[in-house]
Amino acid sequence: MTGWGAAPGPATSLLLLRHGQTEQSGERRFAGRDDAPLTRDGERQAAAAGRRLARDGVDLIVTSPLLRARRTAEAVAEATGAPLAVEDGFAEADFGQWQGLTFGEARRGWPDAMSAWLASPDAEPPGGESLATVALRVLAGLGRLLDGHRHRTAVVVSHVTPIKALVCRTLLAPPQAMFRMNLDVASLTRIDWFDDGASVLRSFNDTAHLRPAGTARSRARRDGRAPSRR
Repeated sequence: MTGWGAAPGPATSLLLLRHGQTEQSGERRFAGRDDAPLTRDGERQAAAAGRRLARDGVDLIVTSPLLRARRTAEAVAEATGAPLAVEDGFAEADFGQWQGLTFGEARRGWPDAMSAWLASPDAEPPGGESLATVALRVLAGLGRLLDGHRHRTAVVVSHVTPIKALVCRTLLAPPQAMFRMNLDVASLTRIDWFDDGASVLRSFNDTAHLRPAGTARSRARRDGRAPSRR
């Protein structure tokens, strides 16, 4: 009942930050374990996220070991001064032979495997990890984070699949719910975790920090007015 009633004590707040843009994300390809760097736009997105988080205040940063996440986390660390650690549990799924392909390319090459993967969290891409395996790995990483940094505010820099797995865990949703979520590059999602095991999704896919400062919505927020809906 955390979403309706009083919170059951102090929370550990996780600010889940998807890494900035890479060439693969710009083309909507399975990146998986490929160690892709950020594009110039991705570097700017990481810096914008860092500025926002510096205003909000964070205690620590935990990142996936993959380059695109680590570079995003380093930008946040530069802006906030918070300590940075690597957690292997928050790495992206291994998509095996689908890595580097678009969804359509993977489906044309492996139609039966793709249909099975979409239907069951236990199905694996050829040579890759199932969604069920990814979720177990991510939850193990979450457990280590909560055990070591209880009641603090942590930025977790990660990827689409791990962040969606944590959202599914919070909403008590099946793994297939991941396919109904959109998660933009450099977006923020906040989940509060409580000592009794309950968790609450506070925000999802927040990209306000990526909007130009001169937009109508940004000016309205600054001036305390509701933006026009024209």
